[in-house]
Amino acid sequence: MARIFVIGICFTWTGFHDENEMSWLCWTCCGAWEEVDIFLVGAPKAGTTWLAHVMDQNPNITLSNPKEPNLVASHKGTFVRDDVEPNWSEYDSFFSGSGLRMDASVHTFGCPIAPSRISERFPKAKFILCLREPVSRAVSHWNMVRNTGEAEKAGRDWSSFEKAWDDESLRVDSFYGSSMEKWLDKFDRSRFLIVDSSRMRGEPKQVLNEIGEFLGLGSWEYEFDMDRHANSAKARRPLSRVGVAAKSLFSLIPSFLKRPIVRYLQKRDWNIYRFPILSRKGFFQALNDNHYRSCGEELREDLVYFGSQTGFDVSAWVNEIQRRSQ
Repeated sequence: MARIFVIGICFTWTGFHDENEMSWLCWTCCGAWEEVDIFLVGAPKAGTTWLAHVMDQNPNITLSNPKEPNLVASHKGTFVRDDVEPNWSEYDSFFSGSGLRMDASVHTFGCPIAPSRISERFPKAKFILCLREPVSRAVSHWNMVRNTGEAEKAGRDWSSFEKAWDDESLRVDSFYGSSMEKWLDKFDRSRFLIVDSSRMRGEPKQVLNEIGEFLGLGSWEYEFDMDRHANSAKARRPLSRVGVAAKSLFSLIPSFLKRPIVRYLQKRDWNIYRFPILSRKGFFQALNDNHYRSCGEELREDLVYFGSQTGFDVSAWVNEIQRRSQ
């Protein structure tokens, strides 16, 4: 499909009557936009933060700024939902550079309307789908939210894992098969590279080579630091009163002044709020068999469905859930 951009208006060549005759010319007054080539999606707590920052080392890839624009999907995070049509002009401004454009909004995968929006806007997009054994993922997600205080702000009771599991906001990111069904209705299976997050720690070089081949990029020597940019528990320390005050003061600084500072700190994975004076030790409950008994059976059934749709080997996850659910 050829596109011509004239004074901000996109004229789209949609087809031909035969080889020598153009049958119609569709004028779409939608404004010009660039393709987004890659969507790094999956499930929260499945390694997308680390992977996004590693891939950002490659000059042939342009990671959005912010890393998670949360604009295309109606899911703007764990709790926030907004079905309003995205501001595509704003979205385009999140990208700079000449490489393949990549959006790493992790909640996109669990959003029911994202497949339609992306297929209409970016029909040639490819997807890197990072997943993790779903019970351990759900527990890690719950621990994170307990520390951020998001549940209380949203009026939800996540004081126990069992109560959190009854909330669709946690469940939606755990049912991979149900979500994948919607994506495969709009995109061919070949558009998805599915990555077990445990492989990123065990064989990161092999994973990045597979990604490069999937995207049609040449080889690139990445620097691997498994703790850098990882969204780990130690990086989610709740703010102290001093930390809250410091964050409030920092928010008063104009964006154009603080943006270079923030970018510099992000590149080096320096989080000033990890200092003891600015934050405190957070909540953490280790994964145990009771978690598997709470949700294991329904997640096991969904995993089997996911495997049948994609051909992805889920046997290790299924066996682990079955073993610990008894």
